[in-house]
Amino acid sequence: MNHLITDLNKIKQLGKQNEEENFDFRAFLKGQDSDEIDQRVHRLYKEISAQIDCSKCANCCKMQTPGLSKKEAEQISRYMNMDIDDFKDQYVETDWSGQMMLKDQPCVFLKDNACSISHIMPEDCRSYPYLHKDDFISRLFGVIDNYSVCPIVFNVYEALKEELDFDPEDFDDFF
Repeated sequence: MNHLITDLNKIKQLGKQNEEENFDFRAFLKGQDSDEIDQRVHRLYKEISAQIDCSKCANCCKMQTPGLSKKEAEQISRYMNMDIDDFKDQYVETDWSGQMMLKDQPCVFLKDNACSISHIMPEDCRSYPYLHKDDFISRLFGVIDNYSVCPIVFNVYEALKEELDFDPEDFDDFF
């Protein structure tokens, strides 16, 4: 990939424009060797993330609601000198599966595009955008969700299409 796209408006626009293609590519990837795709994604992630300064973006902190473990919620509430129940009432919601997550967007801990609780940042935040993890192929719905949010995810997904010579028109003929 020659030129990285980092403009968030352009990425959001391309996310809408490429929605069908991205789902076709997801289906295409399901037929690929998982270990090989992980190796490619990990390499691309390393190359691309080295060129993008997350502190100039922080779109994940503006658009996502990270999950919290009970221990993380307790650590943050202690740091804020709050009772855990008061902290949960003010800052946490629970999704359909019972997972606790910070409820506000942008994140209340985002200050000048930096995390004000970085020393106790939730694991969900620390590991974002999750491209360093294995089993990329099994996490493609999340990848597609993050495609329009994170310049790193956007550029890795596009570079992967390029590396694998994915042609959406050829793929349409396949089905």
